[in-house]
Amino acid sequence: MASASSSSDSDTGLATSPLPSAAAAILSRNIVNNASGSIMQANGAGQGQDSELSCLNSAQNGESSSSSSSAAVGAHSNGLISSTNNGNSVSTNNGALAGAASGTSSASSASASSSEVGYTMKKKKRLSQSEEDVIRLIGQHLHGLGLNQTVDLLMQESGCRLEHPAATKFRNHVMDGEWDKAENDLNELKALMLSPNAIVVSRMKFLLLQQKYLEYLEDGKVLDALQVLRGELTPLKYNTDRIHVLSGYLMCSHAEDLRAKAEWEGKGTTSRCKLLDKLQTYLPPTVMLPPRRLQTLLRQAVELQRDRCLYHNTKLDSSLDSVSLLLDHVCSRKQFPCSTQQILTEHCNEVWFCKFSNDGTKLATGSKDTTVIIWQVDPDTHQLKLLKTLEGHAYGVSYLAWSPDDTYLIACGPDDCSELWLWNVQTGELRTKMSQSHEDSLTSVAWNPDGKRFVTGGQRGQFYQCDLDGNLLDSWEGVRVQCLWCLSDGRTVLASDTHQRIRGYNFEDLTDRNIVQEDHPIMSFTVSKNGRLALLNVATQGVHLWDLQDRVLVRKYQGVTQGFYTIHSCFGGHNEDFIASGSEDHKVYIWHKRSELPIAELSGHTRTVNCVSWNPVLPGLMASASDDGTVRVWGPAPFLDTQGLENCSNMDS
Repeated sequence: MASASSSSDSDTGLATSPLPSAAAAILSRNIVNNASGSIMQANGAGQGQDSELSCLNSAQNGESSSSSSSAAVGAHSNGLISSTNNGNSVSTNNGALAGAASGTSSASSASASSSEVGYTMKKKKRLSQSEEDVIRLIGQHLHGLGLNQTVDLLMQESGCRLEHPAATKFRNHVMDGEWDKAENDLNELKALMLSPNAIVVSRMKFLLLQQKYLEYLEDGKVLDALQVLRGELTPLKYNTDRIHVLSGYLMCSHAEDLRAKAEWEGKGTTSRCKLLDKLQTYLPPTVMLPPRRLQTLLRQAVELQRDRCLYHNTKLDSSLDSVSLLLDHVCSRKQFPCSTQQILTEHCNEVWFCKFSNDGTKLATGSKDTTVIIWQVDPDTHQLKLLKTLEGHAYGVSYLAWSPDDTYLIACGPDDCSELWLWNVQTGELRTKMSQSHEDSLTSVAWNPDGKRFVTGGQRGQFYQCDLDGNLLDSWEGVRVQCLWCLSDGRTVLASDTHQRIRGYNFEDLTDRNIVQEDHPIMSFTVSKNGRLALLNVATQGVHLWDLQDRVLVRKYQGVTQGFYTIHSCFGGHNEDFIASGSEDHKVYIWHKRSELPIAELSGHTRTVNCVSWNPVLPGLMASASDDGTVRVWGPAPFLDTQGLENCSNMDS
């Protein structure tokens, strides 16, 4: 360590060569130590003469500073400097080193002290590409928050660049409305594009000139706007249809009319920011970052975690404000409809079918006891109470279908039933009792989306299209129908038949085509709301998921016991992400749509579960009908233990 006892030092004054700040600090402290024998610490702990002192500075960022000719040590911005004393962290006030013994001074030679303290400047760490990307993303986000000085410091210390200088110049010219300069900037930016071509440049120039044109119009500078339209936009020969539309805005009588017709925010920051967002899509991210890129990545990460969560069953706000970014997304099985909320025992025989209304406010159940019961769903407690009992179905009720507006309910019977009942749910009155022939079999029904027609049929060889009064509109002969469904186009009827297939029938052009072909009988099927997926209960095979558009088998779900009984499965939950089915082993099985293994097996019924229905509005409510004569209503666990939430990836069934 350098000695401060030499008289020549005090005689000649301060050293003329500047020292690195850390070396100067150590040297100055040793001068004080030799002169006074002690140093006063800010916290009053530790004597410093025999201590090994180590200074921390910003050398790792490649920064160095010259020390002034003073015994005082420069302080950090918070007024504290940091050092280590025998391995313990110590903070000293920037005034603690004042008052060094008289006759002492700074180091006499920078080179000598430097060699004695063994000080070495740390080299600046070279950042990887991913680290640079992260810094740029953070910088962009901070810039959006208005923390521009922080961004400048971050870029200076990291040696990164938020965006290319040409992009910055272009951005400023656009935001300032300096359109001629912004147009000239395009020539410089063109050289930075990955694959520049005339069309891309014309498209960018068109967007700039369009904004310029609209702002002239809003300012009432009609002649200037006309010059832009004729002399600048039209010669580009790009998007002539849009130019015709723009020319029509010349007729707008005032600015509000222009903004309304052009669907434009008007001259100012908002419209110019949107313009920049569009223009950026043509530039590589190394030149200009996509707008709000960090928020986009975070949102994608949150959505991916939700998608991978097997128990996620709620609709959440898409904004990042609705979630914590500090924790992984977590859903618990206890929040899922796996707990029996209610057991409905009003039926006195096997319950063959159950179906929630489209608005989720009612549940209809059909039984071998010849009745249909309508249940009201309490919107607050989600408890069900008996609303109406519809009687007189001599063969029992094996299938039910709500009209699109939930005004009517159609009830069908088993194979030997030739009658169909159309009930007005509001009044409880029978509107239509339909039978084409005593030898007919009307075991399935499906509503047309218009709510004015329905199709019905069975295994006797035909199916019909009828109006609300039961009048026959069309018929299709030679098809033994097991199950029916009307697609949203209003023309196509899907029918599963005894040939182990589902075919599409068009009543308008009288064409039909094969869509699904299985190797075993299709006992029932249902279609997703978007009409893309079909869920089949296949005899001896279980539950199969088909893509109707691509006509391919997507997935076979495991676990369920399916023989030759007719069991009805369903889509359900938020965004129809889940699938539920009854089973001959007395259980209800639930799968996530993308997972073949069940995520839940619900026990409670004592005989075959014939049908499961998921409430289309309340994703946490589900009902199941069984040969044990009961209907079970399923919901989340009644006492949710919020302290015991489990990670979805570790959940078992």
